[in-house]
Amino acid sequence: MDLNEALAKDRWIGRLASHLDDFEALLDGQGYAKTTVQQKIKLLAGFSAWVERQDVPLSLLGEEDADRFLTELGLRPRRGDAWTIRQLLRYLRDTGGVPVLLPEVDTSAKGKLIDAFGEFLRKERGLSASTLTNYLPIVRGFLDEQFGGNDPDFDRLRVGDVHRFIVRRAQAGSPGRAKLVVTALRSFLRFLQQRGLLATDLAVAVPGIAGWRLAHLPKALPAEQVERLLASCDRRTPAGRRDYAVLMLLARLGLRGGEVSALTLDDLDWDCGEIVVHGKGQRLARLPLPADVGAALVDYLRQDRPACSTRRVFIRIKAPRRSFVSPSTICCIVHRALKRTGLTPAFKGAHLLRHSLATNLLRRGASLVEIGQLLRHSQPNTTQIYAKVDIAALRAIALPWPGVSS
Repeated sequence: MDLNEALAKDRWIGRLASHLDDFEALLDGQGYAKTTVQQKIKLLAGFSAWVERQDVPLSLLGEEDADRFLTELGLRPRRGDAWTIRQLLRYLRDTGGVPVLLPEVDTSAKGKLIDAFGEFLRKERGLSASTLTNYLPIVRGFLDEQFGGNDPDFDRLRVGDVHRFIVRRAQAGSPGRAKLVVTALRSFLRFLQQRGLLATDLAVAVPGIAGWRLAHLPKALPAEQVERLLASCDRRTPAGRRDYAVLMLLARLGLRGGEVSALTLDDLDWDCGEIVVHGKGQRLARLPLPADVGAALVDYLRQDRPACSTRRVFIRIKAPRRSFVSPSTICCIVHRALKRTGLTPAFKGAHLLRHSLATNLLRRGASLVEIGQLLRHSQPNTTQIYAKVDIAALRAIALPWPGVSS
């Protein structure tokens, strides 16, 4: 059968035919419009026929076959066609329709060492998966530069090798990225010495990156601009009610973007009027839930949050109905609200509202200790930066300019 004919016919043929009815039901449950589901299934009927014609075993079916199919189709693919086929492949792997593709394992001495370092960070240091995602590529890059394709020989490693690697990375990125490189490399070198792979403590020779704490003012919005930001949400729409609830959590409780994204239905304790926050370092904290924040959450949960398998509070408005892919979605919500209100601060991420809350509380008389408790800072000196915006207190201790009478 011709591929174009397979796309046009409302019938299932080929090796994937038995799975398409269930996959169609899954798409319906994810909130796709009826016409969108029909378009997706029609495309997948053609893909099923193509798999049959090409005699592709299901055990070998992968994303590269989707690309080949769309190329050989001879038509201009619609936006999202490749994603539709990848959706089907993910569904088939989840349900056992096709084998799960195992990640390629690096069995070299270098790969095993990186895996051991990752296990050390996770189990002994208690670091999060996101931290490992940041650290391990840096370590792999260091080993690649020093030893190429050979097994690591740390007896050859010298202080100058470490310095040159850091300088190259520091010149290629931001100061924050350079600090991450230094931290990851210092941790790796200590790991090597602890395991007896490195005789000299090279970690002490890792230089610091110039970056002075408290060297800048926290970027914040005045209280009236925060209220304008909240008022910009059209609460007559589902997206507006969801975004308003997100912004209220940021603006009233000072939550981080990742903390809002990770919030689950189980974290809302309505009986006690509290919210459980999954903070940095895998720490949990219970915060009181203000009435206006709770009301915003109730409006969204009752009217707009769809029934779905995830327990996350905030769900995509458009299909597929699932939780946010990453905390960057929270930053996008803040950015859109700033654009609606015509505000153009230098920093436009979710942390802007956290800084704004702390700054406005300080100006209204809250102490740094109280602000640190609300923001859940583990170290008191983290809160010190907000002392720089307390102009009244600074004026009282400022020394007169030499030669000028006060």
